[in-house]
Amino acid sequence: MSSTPASRDIDTSRPHSARMYDYYLGGKDHFEVDKQAAENVAAVYPGIFVCARENRSFMHRATRVLAREYGIRQWLDIGTGIPTEPNLHQVAQSVVPDARVVYADNDPLVLKYAERLMRSTSQGRTAYIEADVKDPAALLNAPILAEVLNLNEPVALSLNALMHFITDQQDPYAIVKRLLDALPSGSALALSHCTPDLDPPTWQKVTDIYTNAGTPVQFRSRADVARFFDGLELLDPGITMGHRWRPAPNEDSIAAEPPTDAQVSLWTGVGIKP
Repeated sequence: MSSTPASRDIDTSRPHSARMYDYYLGGKDHFEVDKQAAENVAAVYPGIFVCARENRSFMHRATRVLAREYGIRQWLDIGTGIPTEPNLHQVAQSVVPDARVVYADNDPLVLKYAERLMRSTSQGRTAYIEADVKDPAALLNAPILAEVLNLNEPVALSLNALMHFITDQQDPYAIVKRLLDALPSGSALALSHCTPDLDPPTWQKVTDIYTNAGTPVQFRSRADVARFFDGLELLDPGITMGHRWRPAPNEDSIAAEPPTDAQVSLWTGVGIKP
């Protein structure tokens, strides 16, 4: 494992989005304050557990497709969150053992568990950098990124359930463009984003819970999510609900009843840079 900045103290006085997500997935790396906030969300939107699960499944499928069908061998995964196996590099390296993955997050709890992200195959490599997507220049200039990834070769930029934590005032489209501009032709963007399109009143309540807990969010419409893919060639089936993006029954656990679009409420897509 490469050196990382010293871990900051973990603030357990207020909920954190990564720890709430861990709770949604049935993990154990959260605190009572996170559990309470997550249960407040679940009280108004019971589908949050389905949404989290389908987000993970989309990440797995998108990673496999990019590795198998598009020859991608490198990933930059930003907003990694608390490690939940299989992690992205485990999925990628199960298809291409020499895959290289750089994870980035700015949460001290993620840093604490970063060693879980370092269990690479001998042929491949993984690394973790503490960085904030709101400062893409600093992220791209991190020395470890250049050590692990060759930015002259295609890289898959993985932004899963991240950009709804970047409000319009923080210019999310400019952030994604800056990241993609640093990557060569043949690179990819795999992105998932929660949406209020199917149930605006419920998602306003979810917005209020996160914002009042100190984490501003902006859930976006399908048209607004599609803007992240401007200039890219969208893979079929385009921008679609998470569970409808190339479902793979043989590779992902399927619930007894297929989820509804309103339960999932997650726009997903994968685009290739021409």
